[in-house]
Amino acid sequence: MTLNGKNAIITGGSRGLGKAVATLLAKEGVNIGISGRNEESLKSAVAELEQLGIKAFYAVFNVDEEAEVKKGIALLAEKLGSIDILINNAGIGTFGKLAEMPSQDWEQVIKTNLFGVYYTAQAVHPYMKENGSGDIINVASTAGLKGGAGMSAYAASKAAVISLSQSMMAEWRKENIRVITLTPSTIATDMSIDGGLTDGNPDKVLQPEDFAEWVRDILKMNRRALIANGSIFSTNP
Repeated sequence: MTLNGKNAIITGGSRGLGKAVATLLAKEGVNIGISGRNEESLKSAVAELEQLGIKAFYAVFNVDEEAEVKKGIALLAEKLGSIDILINNAGIGTFGKLAEMPSQDWEQVIKTNLFGVYYTAQAVHPYMKENGSGDIINVASTAGLKGGAGMSAYAASKAAVISLSQSMMAEWRKENIRVITLTPSTIATDMSIDGGLTDGNPDKVLQPEDFAEWVRDILKMNRRALIANGSIFSTNP
């Protein structure tokens, strides 16, 4: 299926994974709305996306603040005209031993990674329901499938995203809204590099462009097909 002319919102879309997805979808003719917390970074990303011949807009908001999310999504929906695709990508990773991590850091990871997905999907849902179709991709992680040392908060947040996304899929597929849960392994983003997850060799793990290609291909599938859950790994163990 063609993606040309569709409208997508990508949270955390000004850099890393989100920017890679935004760029590749723009090359397919998708109009893009991105969100983030740094306005200068968002402006720069929008300028780059516009060079690809599509409409691009931004909204500044924290995904862990429900009121900000509703306002930002409404702004992007007005500018785009409709919402066909949501990529719930924004997230944070704070890593450390369970007995040593401050509780406020643990709570912030859960608030951003879990509530951010919930708030954004809730804000987008009415637009997709009115359209009679839509695609929501919730970015989880293989860490949500199996926790590990030093990543208790991150793994717990992504496990919760997986369950939330599965419930979302069960409810909203009846409205022709495809909800897709993706669980990539380590990708060479600032978060994974700074968190020491690439063992000092980011070229060995997945690259943002690999993930973006996967997202694009899933979105182009005929609407009679739904990838409910999917994982992608690097060929290097």
